[in-house]
Amino acid sequence: MRLDKYLKVSRLIKRRTVANEACDAGRVIVNGKAARASYDVKVDDVIEIMLGAKSLKVRVVSINEYAKKDEAGLLYSLIQ
Repeated sequence: MRLDKYLKVSRLIKRRTVANEACDAGRVIVNGKAARASYDVKVDDVIEIMLGAKSLKVRVVSINEYAKKDEAGLLYSLIQ
């Protein structure tokens, strides 16, 4: 699944266009390298998102094409 779509489905970023713009600006890092929106997300990838002063680091647990609101949090686990 594309990175921008994964960020939207997992509700880490609210809209896919915002996720796409964040990737283009270099604010999304996957496994230590800046990633494009077209990057193919795999299980156990570490994604770091820097939006404003806030930074969020997660590990991909599963990949689904669709996720309900209460299931979206099960697609990733937070890393401290």
